[in-house]
Amino acid sequence: MPETDVVFFATDEGDSPALAWIEGLPSKVQDKLIVKVEGLKECGHELRRPEADYLRDGIYELRVRLQSVHYRLLYFFNGKQAVISHGCTKESEVPAGEISQAIRNKQVFDNNPVGHTYKEPK
Repeated sequence: MPETDVVFFATDEGDSPALAWIEGLPSKVQDKLIVKVEGLKECGHELRRPEADYLRDGIYELRVRLQSVHYRLLYFFNGKQAVISHGCTKESEVPAGEISQAIRNKQVFDNNPVGHTYKEPK
């Protein structure tokens, strides 16, 4: 299976909500998330539980747990790309507001993929 191109969603200002969220997490969680993103890159649509899961409306989650905290990176697909929207923590279910935010980000991205793909600052 060919590798999936994984990109990060960018706001109108060019920031990545997912990367900003990840930077604030403990290094052990960051390391685990990097491994999950690599798995997404390798497996794409075929990545399943326990690493990933489908939520609803085209939104998926990458799943990481450290002690009793459940960390999630929400993402969606655009053609052959996996687009990481943003991250959150959860207790029992991913909060509906977080899924709604990912759906809004997906709509924005679908309308202008180039303009909403995160680019490293120079």
